[in-house]
Amino acid sequence: MIEKKRIRGIVRGKKERIRGIVRVLTAGAMLAIGGAHFASPGGFVRIVPVALPAKLLLVQLSGFFEVLGGLGLLVRQVRRAAGIGLALLFVAVFPANVNMVLHPALGGSLPVWLLWARLPFQPLFIALVLWISRRDEAGD
Repeated sequence: MIEKKRIRGIVRGKKERIRGIVRVLTAGAMLAIGGAHFASPGGFVRIVPVALPAKLLLVQLSGFFEVLGGLGLLVRQVRRAAGIGLALLFVAVFPANVNMVLHPALGGSLPVWLLWARLPFQPLFIALVLWISRRDEAGD
């Protein structure tokens, strides 16, 4: 009985370490991508669907929320809110990914197969940010 508890504790600890590593990597990616929305907005503006107004403002807003979400993943007290916010942001920007598939020239030099391959990853990214923003079993 004690051995089973010890093994479960070891497995839980490894799972939480992996979650922590993935959390830091994801936060870094969100900070980099969000920053790119300000440093080089042209490519992001280009993929915003035509029907949406104020394309640069939308790109800047999404970049701001990507940076905010990335930082939030690193702060325990707001981590869950940051994960939910990023999941909602991924839903909000999904039309831009679809727009790139419908108009492959918007993707620049990206091959069409890659534009299509990106689409199913959106639900995986949503699941990922919700997983890494969950309260750790160890209480973190």
